[in-house]
Amino acid sequence: MHTDRDRCVRAVRSKDARFDGWFFTAVLTTGIYCRPSCPVVPPKPENMVFHPSAAACQQAGFRACKRCRPDTSPGSPEWNRRADLVARAMRLIADGVVDRDGVPGLAARLGYSTRQIERQLLAELGAGPLALARAQRAQTARLLIETTRLPMAEIAFAAGFASIRAFNDTVREVFALSPGELRTRAPEPTTPQTTAPGRTRAATPGTLTLRLPFRAPLNPDNLFGHLAATAVPGVEEWRDGAYRRTLRLPHGPGVAALAPKPDHVACRLTLADLRDLPVAISRCRRLLDLDADPVAVDDQLRTDPVLAPLVDKAPGRRVPRTVDGAEFAVRAVLGQQVSTAAARTHAARLVTAHGDPVDDPEGGLTHLFPAPEALAALDPAALAMPRTRRTTFTTLVRELAEGGLHLGVESDWRETRSRLLALPGFGPWTVDVIAMRALGDPDAFLPTDLGIRRAAAGLGLPATPAALTARATAWQPWRAYAVQYLWATDSHPINFLPV
Repeated sequence: MHTDRDRCVRAVRSKDARFDGWFFTAVLTTGIYCRPSCPVVPPKPENMVFHPSAAACQQAGFRACKRCRPDTSPGSPEWNRRADLVARAMRLIADGVVDRDGVPGLAARLGYSTRQIERQLLAELGAGPLALARAQRAQTARLLIETTRLPMAEIAFAAGFASIRAFNDTVREVFALSPGELRTRAPEPTTPQTTAPGRTRAATPGTLTLRLPFRAPLNPDNLFGHLAATAVPGVEEWRDGAYRRTLRLPHGPGVAALAPKPDHVACRLTLADLRDLPVAISRCRRLLDLDADPVAVDDQLRTDPVLAPLVDKAPGRRVPRTVDGAEFAVRAVLGQQVSTAAARTHAARLVTAHGDPVDDPEGGLTHLFPAPEALAALDPAALAMPRTRRTTFTTLVRELAEGGLHLGVESDWRETRSRLLALPGFGPWTVDVIAMRALGDPDAFLPTDLGIRRAAAGLGLPATPAALTARATAWQPWRAYAVQYLWATDSHPINFLPV
């Protein structure tokens, strides 16, 4: 995108927010960089230089605009619709791997040399993994400075900086303000948090409230409806207008509360360790598919006259994803050939017996979903399911626990599909639903799904899986989003925002 100069200039002149996160505009005369929708008067085209990432702007010596705050724009949709090396690396960097394990750790997770990764990131993004991670640390630091009253030393280490000096230097370089000046300019954080009309709750220690931006439009009905309708008791719940769930994070447990608003998603995070803040934000954004480009998706699906009325009626549907690929795969197996209620019951039993307890003073969350290692150690005879599905379950958790199967953000979609199909009891439906929601493949399709077949019949689409798949080639590369529009023709609770 950033190499198409004419298109970038048009986007900046029209202040088109759809391109926020796709590219950044660096202004030669002011030394600042902006998002395309910056409200200030656009500079002359000859003074604009376009970069593919905030890190590239910072590395070129530009500071972030104080008006449009480009470091807080939605992430590029590129990293969620691709499965090549650069996209997988970007997802891992957002998940905090470089801060925890360094560039060698990033390379090990991807199976490439550090030199290969640095070369490809520099070629496409204008910045290497260290610079990209540094830009993320700067944004985390700014968030903590502006929304908490934590001492600056605690913020520095929570954001991932190795020293106070590195923290101070980076903040000054990126924002042209000292940490203290950033805090002075920010609104005073509010201590009480409203839970319902007439009730307030004091902020819990380690709790942060923030806004998650997205590209409009966003239809929250199927997104939050799906998460609420399939919620596993103890791990997830719908409470006070928000979807809440526990998070297994690198440095300890956390709880996220997510509520849809007209122009953002309200996010409240309670963390055992503030170093997990960027990881928690990244996983919440991925769960809600907030970095999608709904205009591109809907424009493609509208080319089919059958889907066009569905899109026009409720544009901006997202794909509900997951915060933990291994967890979702286990739940997909539990849900094979049973109702949603039965799948929730099976999962709740596993959670009570094998999940790690958590303390949730705000609601009814009690456990983390069990890790594969815990599930691999259980007695298969204790599983209340048919023998064949029991075999499927035990094989899956053993592969996950022993490292033979990876379902993280770094997964190669094609290779992972092949590995899943080789497991006993894994047919196309199970593999595709894992690809769609755990791996994040935007083109995953479920032609054998009962809900999809009912929707197809009602809309006059082909009835057989093979014929429907052939028809769906026109929806590529967004077939996972077509699934959401087809599912929405049913009256199942997954399609409605809870009250």
